[in-house]
Amino acid sequence: MSANEIKKNTEQKMTKSIESLKSNLQKIRTGRAHPGILEQINVDYYGNPTPLAQVANLGLADARTLTVQPWEKNMMGAVEKAIRESDLGLNPATQGNIIRVPMPALTEERRKELTKVVKGEGEDSKIAVRNLRRDANESLKKLAKDKEISEDDERRSQDEVQKMTDRFVAEIDKIISDKEKEIMTV
Repeated sequence: MSANEIKKNTEQKMTKSIESLKSNLQKIRTGRAHPGILEQINVDYYGNPTPLAQVANLGLADARTLTVQPWEKNMMGAVEKAIRESDLGLNPATQGNIIRVPMPALTEERRKELTKVVKGEGEDSKIAVRNLRRDANESLKKLAKDKEISEDDERRSQDEVQKMTDRFVAEIDKIISDKEKEIMTV
């Protein structure tokens, strides 16, 4: 693998880290009900942890209420328990064959908790980007050790990887800042 391939591969992986961060942040609620909030919840489905979306229909009853309709009637209790025990602070209520999940209004305290969760997601993404930088630098050092590239090329490539890392970390900071503003102003 050449130095350019290493840099290109690293950049692609860093881009995927950003996409993953954006996906994770979409699940953090800001004030309106959104079925994506429940997607990371796993339900005990015959002994296997299974994503909620794979055992039930998720929908919206109104702007502040989600509906969950399990495909199997005997899953009602397991689904309700999984939602209640998730760290989302939700209190589902069963009505016939539908579970209604009212979204509590965000208190100032809950908003602050959510910003901490957002910051944690951002830190995880930064760690992933820095790990990718480390892996790229190790690959570049190996190329230089094996005399496939010169030491000058290694240093130049490492500088480019560092600039790429700085760019992605700055993008993560901006995404986190925007999400925090969204949470605190809704």
